[in-house]
Amino acid sequence: MVYATIKRSVDIILSLLGLILLSPLFLILILAIKLDSQGPVLFKQKRVGIHKSHFYILKFRTMLADTPKDVATHLLANPDQYITRMGKFLRKTSLDELPQIINILKGEMSIVGPRPALWNQYDLIAERDKYGANDVPVGLTGWAQINGRDELPIEVKARLDGEYVERRSLLLDVRCFFCTIGCVFSKDGVVEGGTGSLNRNEKSEVRDVTI
Repeated sequence: MVYATIKRSVDIILSLLGLILLSPLFLILILAIKLDSQGPVLFKQKRVGIHKSHFYILKFRTMLADTPKDVATHLLANPDQYITRMGKFLRKTSLDELPQIINILKGEMSIVGPRPALWNQYDLIAERDKYGANDVPVGLTGWAQINGRDELPIEVKARLDGEYVERRSLLLDVRCFFCTIGCVFSKDGVVEGGTGSLNRNEKSEVRDVTI
């Protein structure tokens, strides 16, 4: 498929360029995280990739090292007590997501696609099955992310992921990419701690947990 070949080629080229150009920023963030709290700079977390395969997503650590494992932030009793000072900045700016460039280079993710669910987010995985959204490469950003991000309940997020599957094209990927930049700068749809004004059990976006 021409689209898939071009998409993968673009992922490789842009992820390589990203790692090279952003290396000074990576070094600054690594130093800031180490100075702010004890623990590893990066954490990895089991996520669901294409065809419901599992892989370990990479992020800059934004929570204390003793945070409960494999628990979505919004399910913690008091998420704010675990988020570090540096972590709050990383989350608000979405800089905690930068290490996923490595996942993209490895072929575990794409730049654009449905955000990878946590391995035990069975409700989200099941909803995505209805739309075939588990059978495309997961992404750093996607159609759902530019249409609500943290504020979306599971059913809406899965439906938007399904819309992406039906409409996916290079043009839509470009649109998602540039709209994401706007969302990041405006902090649109980002809810600290992943709780927001919706019912906690309705939240589908996992911000992160530590290892």
